[in-house]
Amino acid sequence: MKKNKAFLTFMLFALMGLHSLSAQSSYTDNKNINSLLQKKRSFNKKNGAGFRIQLYNGSEKRARSLKSSFERDFPGVFTKLTYEQPDWKVQVGSYKTKLDADRALNKIREKFSGAFILEI
Repeated sequence: MKKNKAFLTFMLFALMGLHSLSAQSSYTDNKNINSLLQKKRSFNKKNGAGFRIQLYNGSEKRARSLKSSFERDFPGVFTKLTYEQPDWKVQVGSYKTKLDADRALNKIREKFSGAFILEI
């Protein structure tokens, strides 16, 4: 009797598990989801979603000095000097993934210790 109850319980859970597996697989073939993912990827390519490293936030004189110092130490890396009232910001690089930004940050922090990553 106990063996029959255990067997029936096991079969019930097995059938429920098979049902949930088949229910999940129907969502992966949905054309609307694939279309939405494709639109999101193309949007990210056009709008440049990614990461930058910020070196400084403060006075204009110090910001310009840090920008020129960075350009000497890291030639070829994109630098951006912006003004957002009341401070000037020095941001560098344009990285697609956080991993790429982290790798660059490790090198940059050797000379600019206050640098950090921003998501753009």
